[in-house]
Amino acid sequence: MTIVEAIRMLAPEFKNATEYPDEMLEGWIELTAPMVSERKFGKLYTQAVALLTAHRMKMAGLGEASELGSVADSLRVGSYTEGERSVSFSNGGVSAVSGADAELALTTYGLQYLNIRRSVIIPITSAGGM
Repeated sequence: MTIVEAIRMLAPEFKNATEYPDEMLEGWIELTAPMVSERKFGKLYTQAVALLTAHRMKMAGLGEASELGSVADSLRVGSYTEGERSVSFSNGGVSAVSGADAELALTTYGLQYLNIRRSVIIPITSAGGM
């Protein structure tokens, strides 16, 4: 299966070849593929690139709003304080993912990519003092 075919399967909103021709998807893939290690992802490389590409396309405003809303809906204010009054709003679960990965939590494709990445890449942590 090619990465273009995987995008069309995993991200149905991009399956319309008239609206999202292969050449367009291939351009996005060309920009995304260097961010994913083929050696580390192994058999999951095609899926990882497809999901990360779909995530980046969605973040660029392509695709359609789903029943979960659009990416813009995920970028709401998390908390606001004025004087003694404090109001919190939903932030789409972004707080569950920290640091550089927080943006990936803004789309279902990014979350699926994170799940695949976690299954193939084991983070190295230092044991303090060693």
